[in-house]
Amino acid sequence: MVQSVHRAVQILRELASGGPRLGVTELAERLGVAKPTVHALLRTLEIEGLVGQDRDSSKYQLGPNLVPLGNAYLDTHELRTRSLTWADALANRSGEAVWVGVLTGDHVLVVHHAFRPEGAVQILEVGASIPWNTCALGKAIAASSCADVRERLLAGEPAVLTGASMTDRKALAGHLEDVLKAGYATEDQESAIGEAGIASPVFDRSGEVAGAIGIVGPVERLLGESARQELAVAVRETARNLSRDLGAPSATRRVRPTGSRAS
Repeated sequence: MVQSVHRAVQILRELASGGPRLGVTELAERLGVAKPTVHALLRTLEIEGLVGQDRDSSKYQLGPNLVPLGNAYLDTHELRTRSLTWADALANRSGEAVWVGVLTGDHVLVVHHAFRPEGAVQILEVGASIPWNTCALGKAIAASSCADVRERLLAGEPAVLTGASMTDRKALAGHLEDVLKAGYATEDQESAIGEAGIASPVFDRSGEVAGAIGIVGPVERLLGESARQELAVAVRETARNLSRDLGAPSATRRVRPTGSRAS
C-alpha cells in the first residue's frame, strides 16, 4: 500500500462524511497525521481539483473534479447500465420508486434510482450509502453471497438507524436464511420511519451476486397484506430478467455456492 495515496483517500472520505468543510488541524487530528503532511496532501488534491479551499474560512471541501469521476463510475458500471430499462419497467408496474444497489464494504451504494411514476416531488438517491443490515437491497445481497462475504457482514457491528433496525447477529443470520428461501428481502422501517422496501439479488455471468434491485416506498403500500406478495413477485421477476441480461446462468441460484455453509 502506498501511504501517501492511502492518506489522500482518507482525506477525501473525511471531507465527504465529516461536514461541508474541514480545516487542516481537524483533518490532522482525525487522520493522526502531522499538519504539514496533511497540508501538502491538500495542496496536491487542490491542484487536481479534487478539493477546494473556502476563501473566508480557509477550510477545505470536496472539489468539482470528483463529479466526472463519479459519473464515469456510474456510466461504466454494467449493472447500472443494464438495469435502466428494467428499473423503469418495474417502477411502472409497481407504481413505486426503484433502487439498484451494489455492496461496498458494509454499505449498499445506490447506483440507479427510477422515480415513482406519479406522486409528490422526489429526491434522487443515486450515490446514497446505506448500512447493509437496514435495507432490503443489502439483505438480498448478503443472503445470496458466498459464505466469506456473508460471515464478514454478520461479524461486523450492525448499524442502527431506527428502533426497527435489526441488531442481533443471530436473528440477522436466521433472517438471511428466510430471505434466501423466499428469493426476496423486505425492510420494514429499518432505515427510515414510515418507509419500506422489497428487493431481490441480481447475478452476473459468473453466477455471483452483482447487486440487487428493489422497490422503496411507504410501508402501508409495500407491506400491506394485499400488496406485498404481488410486489414481491414483480421484484423477483425483474431481478431474474436483469440477471439474464447480465449473462447469469439460466437457472438463477436459489441456493448458496458450492462450499458455503449456512450461518
